[in-house]
Amino acid sequence: MDVVLRPVHDSDLPVFYRQMNDPESSRVAAFTSPKTADRTSFEAHWKGIRESADVVVRTVLADGDVVGSVAVYGEPGEREVTYWIDRYYWGRGVATAALRGLLDEVAERPLYARAAADNTGSLRVLEKCGFRVTSTARGFAHARGEEIDEAVLMLA
Repeated sequence: MDVVLRPVHDSDLPVFYRQMNDPESSRVAAFTSPKTADRTSFEAHWKGIRESADVVVRTVLADGDVVGSVAVYGEPGEREVTYWIDRYYWGRGVATAALRGLLDEVAERPLYARAAADNTGSLRVLEKCGFRVTSTARGFAHARGEEIDEAVLMLA
């Protein structure tokens, strides 16, 4: 599968909206934003992301199809990676390829990541890309409506 990153286009947003509101994907990701459920809030959230000089965000294409997004955001020294891949593409190496592509583009280190402790797929992607678990925490998982364990990872 050919995985390519490119800047986010306006036409990507309806695809992202559908992907981020998939109940199964949200449950697995756990730490979702309440801003994704309401279309107006979603659009405003993405407008802010795309206009921020502190965010590097890319659309992920797999064989030419929009399948998700990948980004680096946050304050220097505390920047985090995040990604969202359509669940149809889970287990096919797309997230790993997308994250590796972003890490090639963003040379800044350290970078951090967080994942639900039971999200083995995401933890595997992060570890394949060189991230290592440095601690655990508990946080409110909006998609699950409760506090859950999360892994905190770092790429030095």
